[in-house]
Amino acid sequence: MIDFWNERYAEEEYAYGWQPNAFFKDSIAEIPKGKILFPAEGEGRNAVFAAQLGYEVYAFDISKEGKIKADKLAQKYDVTLDYRVGNLEALNYPENYFDAVILIYAHVPAEVRTAFCQHLLRLLKPNGQIIFEGFSQEQLNYTSGGPKNSEMLFSESQVKHDFPNVAFDSLSTEVISLDEGKYHHGLGSVVRFRARKLS
Repeated sequence: MIDFWNERYAEEEYAYGWQPNAFFKDSIAEIPKGKILFPAEGEGRNAVFAAQLGYEVYAFDISKEGKIKADKLAQKYDVTLDYRVGNLEALNYPENYFDAVILIYAHVPAEVRTAFCQHLLRLLKPNGQIIFEGFSQEQLNYTSGGPKNSEMLFSESQVKHDFPNVAFDSLSTEVISLDEGKYHHGLGSVVRFRARKLS
């Protein structure tokens, strides 16, 4: 998996573009200025956008090539990211530290997904916010990107299982038009939500 992402991000072009995800862009105004964590952030498009708005931005990914591209984008826009390379459990982020966690197409293997999501919840402060968009299980009917393994795709019931102890401000499955670089293009089915950690 690491080799796959390093190969993809080593391309000169930004795999998913350099503009922020539309749902995240529309939602970030709801988050007060503070510390935001971007898991599986790849080439940095969302993290750099948040940094431009004045947030204190942290990000990580398993791909060193992703960090190289993110650093280039941050330099272009004259912002600073705390971007680390590695698996979540090895990065030693403090619990109850972040004001928000932004998960945009963070598809991890099914066998670790629940533990991954619940670890992220522990890093959030009480009342900390989550913004989430990922491909739904119906995405297998579309050609606009995403994993081809249904177990790595999301459903609303799976999301509720993976994120206990949160209040959902919104949760939906939608067919949208994607225009995020060459690997997310065309109609696709996504699960989206905004939520807050209860305690």
